[in-house]
Formats: sequence, structure tokens, C-alpha cells
Amino acid sequence: MCRGRLVLESRILEDGVLIAEEGVITRIIDAHDPSLSKEDRELIAAVPASDSYILPGLVDVHCHGGGGSSFPNATSIEKAQAAIDEHRHHGTTTLVASLVTAHADVLRERAALLTELAEEGELAGIHFEGPFVSHARCGAQDPKYIIDPDPELTAELLEICKGYALTMTLAPEKDKAYGPGSVAEVLIKGGALPSWGHTDSGSAPAREALEFSRKAIKETTNPRSARATITHLFNGMRPLHHRDTGPIGEFLSDAAREGVIAEMICDGVHLDPSLVRDVYEMLGRDSCVFVTDAMEAAGMPNGTYELGSQTVDVKDGYAYIAGTTTLAGGTAHLLDCVRVATFKGGIDLVDAVFMATVQGARILGRYDIGKLEAGMRADVLELDEQLRPQRVWRGGTLVK
Repeated sequence: MCRGRLVLESRILEDGVLIAEEGVITRIIDAHDPSLSKEDRELIAAVPASDSYILPGLVDVHCHGGGGSSFPNATSIEKAQAAIDEHRHHGTTTLVASLVTAHADVLRERAALLTELAEEGELAGIHFEGPFVSHARCGAQDPKYIIDPDPELTAELLEICKGYALTMTLAPEKDKAYGPGSVAEVLIKGGALPSWGHTDSGSAPAREALEFSRKAIKETTNPRSARATITHLFNGMRPLHHRDTGPIGEFLSDAAREGVIAEMICDGVHLDPSLVRDVYEMLGRDSCVFVTDAMEAAGMPNGTYELGSQTVDVKDGYAYIAGTTTLAGGTAHLLDCVRVATFKGGIDLVDAVFMATVQGARILGRYDIGKLEAGMRADVLELDEQLRPQRVWRGGTLVK
């Protein structure tokens, strides 16, 4: 049982009490409800009032690692678990492990290892960031391992993941990215989602890919989610220009029409907070999701790290491919993104939390997480007034 300012799906309950039993939230009580019974008033009186914020556990659907451990480089359960624990300690109670572009054999090996952790309930899913992406907009993806879209390899990876594959980043301009017999079709029919990104596409291929994935999801029985995604909007794609529009205008348009959900890395490094605010105001919270794109340097000091086959130099929160100015993932936790959105972007806290919880849960096709509501898994954060974590519970158990 905990008491404070409960951040609910549509409002903040300024003095609320949350009760959980056996790992599930059973009641949310307004401490000032005049209709409370004598028993409830006595129950509330036993819990001191607090200025703490109480949030649902955060849901990150795009994360490469943290705490000195990298999912793309992990060769043991213990190394991958260290990255999970780093983010869990900072309030991310549901995490998707992201791989990067690599040789097919490496992808098979990492997918098998991460699937073990998903089966144990430690991970919620697996995201493949490549290898079917653009050389021109590869970002931190190693170009020597980029290949053309391969539906057979995609089907093999989905089988290895045993239903835990969530998304795969695709460049829509590449042959067999979308359409009959394409990678996108294999993903959707196999219980995963295309995530359009790392692309040098023009407007037309982007629009066609979006329309194809929207239709394919609608026609599929029990799809993973009703909406595909965009991999970190603005990053790793041709910039928007009024005469050479590229894909961004199409991504925004489709999201505004309840098509894709747009990922944004709201860490203050990848995107200016004012741009995050603008996109949120244009699309609404239901079409945006916050992600970290974090790599192994999250929670770590300045230094040299790895992201797949790439060496990364990290200084003061900026991670660059060694010797370049190319960003190579993030170093933030998802709660940092909520703080940036709220304190620097001016986004309402309720909506910032929504984009870091409910939206990720929706993409996962999960209805038991992401909210402070009776019947939800008791994933709960207690934060101070600066939104710094004080305590974290996952499934009702205190994270130590």
C-alpha cells in the first residue's frame, strides 16, 4: 500500500492510496472522497500523506542495454540480465531488448538467448533494428552487415523468438520490405510488427509501405497490435524538406490518421524537447511513444563502449560512433525522458507518463500493465517532486 499523487491515465489524483495484493493492484482510493466508509477512512489514516508522485511502471519498447551490458553483445543470460536490472532500478518495469544490424548467425544466437529471458518473464519482447535498412541512413548500424529484405530469414528469426519478437526496423524503399510475400507481411502474420525507419525513402514508397502495413494488420486475425510503428522519428531518416520531402511527412500524416505510432527519443540529445512537444501537439498522445534507444552506457560514466560491432565513445550523455559525430543510441533511462518532456518540453505530466507506459503496452498487445488501475500488475514507481525514483515495485515486489 502506498499514498501520494497518483498519476492515472487521464488525471492526477492529488491524494490517493494504492492497494495491491498478490502482485496485482486491487484498489485506488481517493483519500478525500466524502463517501468513504469508516473502514476505508481508518485504512487511509494508517498511511501518512505524501507529496510523492506514484506512477505506473514504465514500458520501453526500444532499448539496446545499460549498466555496462549490451543486448547485441551479450553472450550470457547474466550479461543481458544486468542491462535489464539497470533500467528496472530506474522505473522501467517492462523492457523490450533491441538488437542491431549484424550477421544472420549473430542475430540467431542473440535472439535465442534473449528469448530465454522473455520466457522467464524478464523481458517483454525483442526488437530487430535491421538488418534490412538503408546504407545511406544507417546511423549506428554497421553498413557491412546490411542486406536486402529476406522474408525467409525473417520467418526463421520469428520462429527462434517463439512469439516474443515484437518489431523489426525496415527501410520501405527496399525491395520486399512491403507487399505480397514481403518481410512486413511475414512479420505481421507471425505476430510481430514492421517498424519503418533507418530509411532514405522518398514520399511514395513510404506512403505505400504504411498503407500496406495498415491493411495487412487489419486483415490479420489477432495481430500483435492494431498499429505498426516508426523507429525513432527524425533520427536515422532523410530529413524533411519542402521540395524533397522524404518519408517524415508521410510518417506524421499516417500517425495523425491513427496509422503508425511514432517513437521519439525524448532524452534532450536526439531531439530538441520543443520538437517533441510539437509532434505531441500535432499527433496527440495516442500516436506517440517514448523510447530510450539506450545502449550499454546508460547509467555508466564517460568512456568507450560497444554497440554490436561498433565502438562507441560516450561523454556527458552523448554517445557517438568512435571518431565520428554519428549518434549511437542513448544513455538515458525512460524516466529521464519523462522528466525532459515535462520540465523542458512543457508536456503535461499525465500525457508524458501515458507515452512512456500505456503506449508501449499497446504496441506489445498487453492489457495488464501501464496503468494504475484495479486489475493491473502492481508495477509501481514512487518518485520525489523532481521525478527521481525513490522506490520501484514490479509485480508487487520491491526492486532492490
